[in-house]
Amino acid sequence: MAKGKVGKTVGSLGDYLKEQRVSARLSLRQLADQAGVSNPYLSQIERGLRKPSAEVLQQIAKALRISAEQLYIRAGILSPDDGVGGSVELAIVSDTGLTERQKQSLLDVYASFLALNAADTDGSTDAAEAQEDAPTNTETDSDAVANEG
Repeated sequence: MAKGKVGKTVGSLGDYLKEQRVSARLSLRQLADQAGVSNPYLSQIERGLRKPSAEVLQQIAKALRISAEQLYIRAGILSPDDGVGGSVELAIVSDTGLTERQKQSLLDVYASFLALNAADTDGSTDAAEAQEDAPTNTETDSDAVANEG
């Protein structure tokens, strides 16, 4: 997998992780052992070839003694504009009752809603909400069919 295929945020995450590891005077192998991940996997993260899960980022942050939230922001899981303490993304990421796949799905859906709302500035949201609020009358349709026969 090429670096460009994973994305720029992962590349900057890898650079940041390497910088933090070097400043902590840890070898790649030492950090991998402390974080509970394999040496090759950590190397791929640092080189931007793999996108780690929130759980792996949390383990790495703990081993480096740095903020997991900073890693989430660098990985694109959290937005730096959000109030990190009360953000929806942080609540999802830290929920132990969800699998990593479920967390990623929720984050993707949430991000798509935010993008849709941000892009929808022409008032069509109001029309869509009005249509959702309109009463549905399924009985009238079935009554009409019954009365015709």
